[in-house]
Amino acid sequence: MTDIRVGVAADAERFLRTDTVVWFQEELSAPVETQLLGVPADQRFAAELDAPTDPTTYPGIYGVYPLELAVPGDRLVPCAGLTWVGVHPDHRRRGVLSAMLRHHFEQVRDTPGTAVSALHASEPAIYGRYGYGLASLELPITLSRGTTLTAPGLDEAAGAITTQLVSVRDAGTPERMHACHRAVADMGSVVGAASYYERLCLSVPEWLRDKEPWRVLFARRDGRDVGFAMLRRDQKWEDARPSGSMDVPLLVGDPATRLALVRRLVDFDLVSSVRLRTGYAEDPVLTWVGGPRSTSTVSTYDCLWIRLVDLPAALAARAWSAPCDVVVEVVDTYAPWNAGRWRIRADASGAATAERTDADADLLLPVEALGAAYVGGGNLVGRVRAGLVTEARPGAAAELWRAMRTDVAPAASMMF
Repeated sequence: MTDIRVGVAADAERFLRTDTVVWFQEELSAPVETQLLGVPADQRFAAELDAPTDPTTYPGIYGVYPLELAVPGDRLVPCAGLTWVGVHPDHRRRGVLSAMLRHHFEQVRDTPGTAVSALHASEPAIYGRYGYGLASLELPITLSRGTTLTAPGLDEAAGAITTQLVSVRDAGTPERMHACHRAVADMGSVVGAASYYERLCLSVPEWLRDKEPWRVLFARRDGRDVGFAMLRRDQKWEDARPSGSMDVPLLVGDPATRLALVRRLVDFDLVSSVRLRTGYAEDPVLTWVGGPRSTSTVSTYDCLWIRLVDLPAALAARAWSAPCDVVVEVVDTYAPWNAGRWRIRADASGAATAERTDADADLLLPVEALGAAYVGGGNLVGRVRAGLVTEARPGAAAELWRAMRTDVAPAASMMF
């Protein structure tokens, strides 16, 4: 059996070259540390084998973005954003990915204050077996120029908002994005560290070519930033008529702010379509335009996958919607310290505890079911009906689900 050792990647260039091989990307001219911006040096990890390997690449790599996750109760909790995950093509099917994820869970467990890991899955079939649960859905929405958005109850508040268009190259843009996002993050979304917004604002020549630099449309009320949209336009002409498109990967703000921003986005000159990448299941935009069929395109994708690494700490970190007293038997192969029976009790104040118990289990569930439900999505009753959660006490799944669910489905998070 191959001996796999995982630790901090000592060679940044080797780390980056491995990523380029795994993702078969164009090599960039920017310095190595510029390309790795946002992933701290001590959060870049690599797998080594006991057998001889190519000294210019690692058999496997992964990185961690320091993030905050917006959880029920209007709280931001520390979250390890798993990213840059890859196994070199020469070393697949040897247990490298499993070794790296075990190492990741141990690192998270041993990091004070951090109990949760999250990711966006390149291939959704992979991460469920490692305990990640699908916690939210993403519904990219494409709107036509001049789309009418009807929200009479928000018109006055939206009308008090002004907008300011800046370039990501302008001084202070990353700092403004970070501060604004932390202040108004929707439940279920993630907020990066300051360096992550510096990464978002990178203008690497190979990424630009014939494209404009990314721009940010800030929403302002009473002289302060209350939201923003990150955007880029692609110029196009058909029969001498402007037919450009706009890509909006990030839209941040409360409903009135979103309304003001979207109304501005669908009124840009020379742009005929606007794609909002981070629409979500209960996005008010869908209501404002009259439903999904009033848009050009609505597709549904898996968005954020959440993994509870320190189960009792993670459950205590969020607010709960209703009282409950349920014993769960958790199956967790890759973080075995979570496995076994837990008594989950939430009270009317919204506080909850999870404590070890020998009592008979009311529910038998894999740890990914709790990750899926963590920010108010991932209906546990639906999972019982689907045969993915086993109910020993009738009504136990509904009791736990009512305590974990939220009034509104979680928002889609930005990509990382």
